[in-house]
Amino acid sequence: MRYIKINISILFAGIILILYSGCVTQRDMEYMRKNDQTPKSFKEAEAFDYRLKPNDELFIQFKSLDDPSANVFSIVNGQQSSSSTTLDPYAASLLSYAIDKDGYLQLPIIGNIMVKDKTLSEVRLILTDSLSHILSQPIVTVKLVNRYISILGEVKQPGHFPFAQDKLSVYDAIGLAGDMTTFANRKEVTLARNEKGKNILVQLDLTDPNILASEYYFLRPNDMLYVKPLKKRIWGMPEFPFAIILSTLSVTLLFYSVVK
Repeated sequence: MRYIKINISILFAGIILILYSGCVTQRDMEYMRKNDQTPKSFKEAEAFDYRLKPNDELFIQFKSLDDPSANVFSIVNGQQSSSSTTLDPYAASLLSYAIDKDGYLQLPIIGNIMVKDKTLSEVRLILTDSLSHILSQPIVTVKLVNRYISILGEVKQPGHFPFAQDKLSVYDAIGLAGDMTTFANRKEVTLARNEKGKNILVQLDLTDPNILASEYYFLRPNDMLYVKPLKKRIWGMPEFPFAIILSTLSVTLLFYSVVK
């Protein structure tokens, strides 16, 4: 009888240990964990200007005091562009100018302009200068149409997301995907990026507040985030299973009383 009692105790302790090891704690779900050594403020992370590449698509809008003349430049594929298209990347792509494989942008009257490896601000200044002798006080707006990021893994809504803002942080991106799931490993988030013709992989720890000052805090167009799952996922226990523990305890006590 004593042998049975000891075995039941060991079995019960083992069940509790296994169930607890498979549970996700509150600390597992925290972002930017703080401690006594954590700084209260961080220098703003640097957001690098995107450099244009072949096959990029640009939405370009021209305005001037001479509106009829400016409309000539704002017609793409037989359609006239409007400021509303800047709000919808899919609609704007239908009214955009594509950069060819050699890095040139072809515009009416202006002709071919080399824009490869240039920023949007540099292209805007080039176009404004090219139109200064054609239009009266030209105002040029240049937007990158193909601003997309992909988010995969342990997020609630994985997918391919367009964004319009110039600065998109890694936390903003996670928000687009509806936040991480309970089983997401916030310490191991992989950033895949094409940089100077090479694909690089960077490991991000979203529980570390120092990421606010990291060079990878702001994402770039065509970046991909992959959120790894926790090892605890194999047990499927998002919370400590009190009901299971109590049920197991009841069955164990009942079995012991019967045996006794």
